[in-house]
Amino acid sequence: NVNLLFKLYCLAVMTLVAAAYTVALRYTRTSDGELYFSTTAVCITEVIKLLLSVGILARETGNLGRFKASLRENVLGSPKELMKLSVPSLVYAVQNNMAFLALSNLDAAVYQVTYQLKIPCTALCTVFMLHRTLSKLQWLSVFMLCGGVTLVQWEPAQATKVVVEQNPLLGFGAIAVAVLCSGFAGVYFEKVLKSSDTSLWVRNIQMYLSGIVVTLVGVYLSDGAEIKEKGFFFGYTYYVWFVILLASVGGLYTSIVVKYTDNIMKGFSAAAAIVLSTIASVMLFGLQITLTFALGTLLVCVSIYLYGLPRQDTTSIQQGETDSKERVIGV
Repeated sequence: NVNLLFKLYCLAVMTLVAAAYTVALRYTRTSDGELYFSTTAVCITEVIKLLLSVGILARETGNLGRFKASLRENVLGSPKELMKLSVPSLVYAVQNNMAFLALSNLDAAVYQVTYQLKIPCTALCTVFMLHRTLSKLQWLSVFMLCGGVTLVQWEPAQATKVVVEQNPLLGFGAIAVAVLCSGFAGVYFEKVLKSSDTSLWVRNIQMYLSGIVVTLVGVYLSDGAEIKEKGFFFGYTYYVWFVILLASVGGLYTSIVVKYTDNIMKGFSAAAAIVLSTIASVMLFGLQITLTFALGTLLVCVSIYLYGLPRQDTTSIQQGETDSKERVIGV
């Protein structure tokens, strides 16, 4: 089945790239655990994803005239479409800020457990926004994945002499908003991708343009003073650029996975990436495997198997959706 092999290929690439990104990120930290680079890396990632999407669209059209016409019609001449794709960018920005606020007001373990609610939240958004149905076995696999990811990332609380004033009520409120934003933004983007025949790469260009604007605002609000003092690319190393490249490629394959599978499968792929990156950390950094990690890995593997059992297709919005796909070029 070519269609199934194509989906498996996209999921596998996304999983491997995400795992490599997580491992490579270890090399970009100082001895104090701080990142060498600031929020500018997020903005640069959006720029690279935009350039890659433009390049792939140019090759897809195969003609400079058609390429210019496509950009003129779908980007420069479609402000409504640009506004439509700015929604997930804005929502993701809110999600990231709410997640940071929640982490500042909750214990790490509590944050870790509650933030995994984004997995069933995504499933709920899929049901309500895309009018799909999930079987009881699929719902079981979703919650099993939620528990498995929690156990894989579980770290026992460590005593500290530093007393940090926290507001648990504010923390839970922030994480509730972050969870809702995560589910809504992902499913909204999936709905936009699958509701028209517009090229995937055109949609990516539309979203990344708005993403650059949103991240630039975030950069100067968060690190404006430091950037003026040290420069936009202060602290960048070869490892930092490598991580940015991995994040960019991973972002492109994420959009492919959402286009041809669904957001729930994207969550399963991300969970598998967490497991792979942890195993790689054992070999590269001497990380110790714990009982909770082993149990969590088992739950993740079983949940992936259960969700992947033969079922009614849930990756398309309409029954008569065309089987034609844009040509995907390995990046």
